[in-house]
Amino acid sequence: MKMDQSGILRAIGYMRVSTDEQGDSGAGLAAQRAVVEAECARRGWTLVEVIEDVASGKTLDRPGMTRALGLLDARQADVLIAAKVDRISRSTLDFATLLDRAQRSRWALNVLDIGADLTTPAGEMFAQIVAVIAQYERRLIGQRTRDALAIRKAAGVQLGTVFRIPGEVVFRIAADYAAGAGLTAIARNLTAEGIPTARGGTEWRASTVQAVIRRVAENTADHE
Repeated sequence: MKMDQSGILRAIGYMRVSTDEQGDSGAGLAAQRAVVEAECARRGWTLVEVIEDVASGKTLDRPGMTRALGLLDARQADVLIAAKVDRISRSTLDFATLLDRAQRSRWALNVLDIGADLTTPAGEMFAQIVAVIAQYERRLIGQRTRDALAIRKAAGVQLGTVFRIPGEVVFRIAADYAAGAGLTAIARNLTAEGIPTARGGTEWRASTVQAVIRRVAENTADHE
């Protein structure tokens, strides 16, 4: 990464709210800015610009994000920093794509709530885990497509709904486990937040969390 003449990393702060989010909430622009500014001060980084979007997080196609990525690719900054991963994207696939772009273009991404910091070796390893999870989600999408086609070919026979764990939930479980959270604690938190299980239920068990982690580990081994 290229730094300024003093050897200090140059950061772009990125903030986003959707049109239906309250500005005074924990995800508000002011709250995100405060977290980003504090981290830049702590790390001794130069915050060269703060870019804001009022847009959906479903894709990366937003004016502010487009501008930020253009500056980073042009080597006008070294780091894109955001307070929370869902401010960057709500899609695991898009987030993995962004990590890949950062590595190819030789700039770093730092997302504070999940510890995704590509300025460190641990962050680079984290990026590899995200890539595996994204591949897992791609396979699930392919499976859903095949399931839908099979239902259409069943000549009106109702085969039922196939439930899957969304990629972002798999991503969260793997990240929490990597950060040291126990299986029971992860299950308890998912249950408390009302996140649906693979079968559409509301109660998570440690054994289910363990199965998700095992699947991620198997996919990681497949890609080594």
